Amino acid sequence: MASIYDFSAPRLDGHTQSLRDYRGQVLLIVNTASHCGFTPQYAGLEALFRTYRERGFAILGFPCNQFGGQEPGSAEEIGQFCTKNFGVSFPIFSKIEVNGPAAHPLYRFLKQKRPGLLGPLTGGRILWNFTKFLVDREGHVVHRASSGTKPAALASRIEALL
Repeated sequence: MASIYDFSAPRLDGHTQSLRDYRGQVLLIVNTASHCGFTPQYAGLEALFRTYRERGFAILGFPCNQFGGQEPGSAEEIGQFCTKNFGVSFPIFSKIEVNGPAAHPLYRFLKQKRPGLLGPLTGGRILWNFTKFLVDREGHVVHRASSGTKPAALASRIEALL
């Protein structure tokens, strides 16, 4: 059976990073977009990261352009946007797809483990940008939060896992 640590993905700089590098950390994996109504959540995500990173917490951002074309930029543009507008210091990966036949294998795995409340109706599909998956220190996907869930609302769950 696959584990979260069996996956890798390219970062914005093009270098591939294994999720094994995050073994033993609590992770929040989020599909992001720069031109979305939920884009201000970058600020909340960064606040969570800065609060808990010293305790073994990481956020992994995965830009996706599948929802209304809201992430049209190049890797360089995405990186500049995140840094300039929100001071993002957590890892941002290269743009991926989260649904459909070209969905990144990591996202196929995440959706299988946590299909969401509408999973039986949607096959676990990601419904919009800023869907969040919480992973414990052992690599188990323990929670899925919708786009509308503000990052701060996950603080107690993160603290419990730390």
